[in-house]
Amino acid sequence: MKMRFLAVSTALAAATALTGCSLAGSAGGPQKVTLWLMKGSASDEFITQFTSSFERDNPGIDLDVKIQEWTGIGAKVNAVLAGKSEESADVIEVGNTQVAQYVESGGVSELTLEALREWDGKDWLKGLADPGSVNGAQFGVPWYAANRVVIYNKDLFANAGIKAPIKTRQEWIQATQKLDKGSQQGIYLAGQNWYVLSGFIWDEGGELAVETSGQWLGTLDDEKAMAGMEFYKQLQALGEGPKDADEETPPQSEVFARGGIAQIIAPPGQAAAIEAANPALKGKLGFFPIPGKTAEKPGAVFTGGSDLIIPERTKQRKNAVNVITALVSEKWQTELATTMSYVPNKTTLAHVVEGNEGAAAMAPGAAQGRATPKSARWAEVEAKNPIKPFMTAVLTGRDPKEAAKTASETISKVLSADH
Repeated sequence: MKMRFLAVSTALAAATALTGCSLAGSAGGPQKVTLWLMKGSASDEFITQFTSSFERDNPGIDLDVKIQEWTGIGAKVNAVLAGKSEESADVIEVGNTQVAQYVESGGVSELTLEALREWDGKDWLKGLADPGSVNGAQFGVPWYAANRVVIYNKDLFANAGIKAPIKTRQEWIQATQKLDKGSQQGIYLAGQNWYVLSGFIWDEGGELAVETSGQWLGTLDDEKAMAGMEFYKQLQALGEGPKDADEETPPQSEVFARGGIAQIIAPPGQAAAIEAANPALKGKLGFFPIPGKTAEKPGAVFTGGSDLIIPERTKQRKNAVNVITALVSEKWQTELATTMSYVPNKTTLAHVVEGNEGAAAMAPGAAQGRATPKSARWAEVEAKNPIKPFMTAVLTGRDPKEAAKTASETISKVLSADH
């Protein structure tokens, strides 16, 4: 079956909003609204406080928050969207890059009107908002973001006379060269960290893939993408990261915790794992945004995080919209960001994490953040992941252009396959 997107018109969305809602308490008792959140996305305390606040502000509503595991979530969500599940949900948290595949399967409510009228979507982070939009219609509502930063050892930087933050790529390379001496590694960068590579490619004006006349083409062999890979190679050489493995093989936080490594590129939340593995590093870790080509703008980053969707089959659409309105409000965005070290969903809320060094380092990068190509097939690309062997091939001396062409052809084949 060829890819199909069930984009509903704004007028139809408005009509659905009117016909699908019901008055709280009209049946003589509280109405249950079910919110699915993913495990680890919010603390128990946040969930308890939010639930109490929402129910207090919305008399007659019983908010039921159910925690879901990421493993196997796709099948569970699709079953709810198709009305084939014994479970139900009125609002569902999904990964920002998952929205397109759910929209293609069908059953996701369009929220374009609410995005304009209720949620002031013009200030949303692009890396969350763009994946939530399909054919110009908004289906996913940005909730929170997280992205990679440079985590560095303050002692090693001080010993080398280097002051952070570093602003430009050129300064970064020079500082890392200075830090890379003897048994000390200037940076630990695994050879197959394709998330980091994506940012370098975007900085050069390249793409992982582009859509032309309804067909997707892999573009790693484009000159701009190749320039991004060349910078990756230059940086990766200033440490002893494996050329044939990713950042989790072995986990880079564990490697960094052993000492003797000046920098890694990771979400700031990994600092907790580093300190747990080596308590001597507590208080000695710093953070700064991945440097850009110029000092005016930090480097582009892959934006991870979550969007919120509403199933078309909900009988509580109005109340579901109200749940999202509360979750994306400044009050609860601030609470979530500060307790979980996330980046809020809007650029205008970046100031709320200024007291959190790691989250504050994420915010400038998040404003330049991007997501993977907006194809429902991208998950299949990641499962096959031709980007990783491409990177290893380049780092081990094979012809870069040939390796990039091979990877691009695989991406094209996967994204354009009929299902």
